[in-house]
Amino acid sequence: MALDYRKCAQEIVDHIGGRENVAQAAHCATRLRLVIKDNSKVDKDYLDNIDGVKGMFESNGQLQLIIGTGTVNKVYDEFLDITGMTAATKDDVKAAAAAKQPLWKRLLKPIGDVFVPILPAIVASGLMMGLVEALGKAIPTFASTDWYAFMDMVANTAFAYLPVIVAISAARVFGGNIFLGAVIGLLMIHSALTNGWSAADGYNVWYLFGHLKITDNYTLLQINQLGYQGHVIPVMLAVLFMSKLEGWLHKHVPEMIDLFVTPLTTVFVTAIVTFTIIGPIFSSLETMVLAGAQVLVTNPIGSCIMGAIYPVTVVMGLHHMYNVIEAGMLAAGGLNTWMPIASAANFAQFGACLAVALKARNQKTKAVALPSSLSAALGITEPAIFGVNLRFYKPFVAGMIGGAVGALVAAFLGIGASAYGVTGIPGYLTIEQPVQYTIVLAISAGIAFIVTNAIWKEEEKAAKKAAAPDVEKAPENTVFSAAGVEVKAPVAGTVVGRDQIPDDTFASGVLGDGVGINPTAETVFAPFDGTISTVAESKHAVGITGPADMELLIHVGVDTVAMNGEGFEVFVAEGDSVKAGQPLLHFSKAAIAKANHPDIVVTLLTNAEDFDDFAIK
Repeated sequence: MALDYRKCAQEIVDHIGGRENVAQAAHCATRLRLVIKDNSKVDKDYLDNIDGVKGMFESNGQLQLIIGTGTVNKVYDEFLDITGMTAATKDDVKAAAAAKQPLWKRLLKPIGDVFVPILPAIVASGLMMGLVEALGKAIPTFASTDWYAFMDMVANTAFAYLPVIVAISAARVFGGNIFLGAVIGLLMIHSALTNGWSAADGYNVWYLFGHLKITDNYTLLQINQLGYQGHVIPVMLAVLFMSKLEGWLHKHVPEMIDLFVTPLTTVFVTAIVTFTIIGPIFSSLETMVLAGAQVLVTNPIGSCIMGAIYPVTVVMGLHHMYNVIEAGMLAAGGLNTWMPIASAANFAQFGACLAVALKARNQKTKAVALPSSLSAALGITEPAIFGVNLRFYKPFVAGMIGGAVGALVAAFLGIGASAYGVTGIPGYLTIEQPVQYTIVLAISAGIAFIVTNAIWKEEEKAAKKAAAPDVEKAPENTVFSAAGVEVKAPVAGTVVGRDQIPDDTFASGVLGDGVGINPTAETVFAPFDGTISTVAESKHAVGITGPADMELLIHVGVDTVAMNGEGFEVFVAEGDSVKAGQPLLHFSKAAIAKANHPDIVVTLLTNAEDFDDFAIK
């Protein structure tokens, strides 16, 4: 019967004193490693008998639960989900590295963390919105059909309810309850509020805390009945506040009443703070940005500045408000000269994103970047900005540079549009000077593309696997067999019995049967054809699934997880198919010796009990 990972993790949490008794949690290839605050709260007898826990011991201040390769990572994921701990606590080194990053990177990181999971929704909607809008402009009669209305509804759903999607994802990132996050997101676009995109037409206010008149148009303590459609930052701030408040309440509210007091208080207080503090501050920021934008676009230098900072205002959710500027220009009887600026900025983000799509070797990055760039070319830049450019920082900056130059050229050429609401390729339907517009788009995207190629380099771990050495040869001696398959030694060296492995866990056989190899070489090879099932984050161990569902663990050294990958180089990734004799990883015997760890290579068939013919050779 398959292990219930959720049940296993829940039982572990329940018998270590709960989430509040865990200082840190991590895992290696076989063990769940916990730093416990108060060991007196740990029920060790119960832990030792949990289904899925093969053993338990304490070492170096850690409570280590032996679960097994290919399983520990799944139990760990459930453990994080149950406790609300984040993946950042897996590894002290990663946390320390993140803390040393520049402040601006630390501030932008949560935006990327929130948007990466929701990319499929906004990429699909972005592409469809651009296509539907282009069809409506190109074929005016189509714009009045039921098909257009239906497609438009499907296309804009993700953006119309973006605050809800963002709120759910933000709750995951900030450790809050995702359903409470959804409530906050829905609250911010409630149908009782004036749609945020219609704010210019006026909206009602509440006086929950009395009146204090400041001007004829504004009363202190008034709360605007205004929705936050299209916004990102205020939603994230609201959910961040909600998550922190919820966590504080869970710690201080008695368990007997926590179930109803905490969510009720969390939602109500967050609603008050959102509409009295977070919302008004952001609205004021919108007003200042719009006023500044109106002044800047009256001259080429100002246009250049707006072309650069336009994508920043997209991140802040302010860009929908620019329609006020465009409408004012057209109402005054002139051309809409703001549209070329926005197009230059958007097409520059397209160029930067396209450069990432073409330069990246990581297939997941390509799969996101290419459709996101197409969406940006059609005027919908959120997928490109949030999913790619801002996530990698440098492409976003390259887009700002391209947008600045393109907007400057547009200002000098004096081009404008006869309508508003469209940018990028659909903008050809409203632009008065198509040739000059083409020049602007080409310059914007071209510069962003070139700069991105020059300054952005994909991280090596995402770009490609390390090149395997070719100086060592795969051993040909067999160490054990099962299911009629001879398992070759994964590394050259002297083979010893399992009971001679200098680690009680491995030696006892609790993780499976096999051998140890005192290595004379430093490259680990695949002992049979199979599929890589696990690769330890610290690079010291790999799991392989082979013929007849054999599950093999190759673990280099004892307690080498503490080396955090120093001295190890992996050539494969989870899911890779490998052939017998193919290099899997390389290790440094000198580095392991310097760290005072045994370098024995543990080779175990973790499900040896499933094979009647298992035999050590």
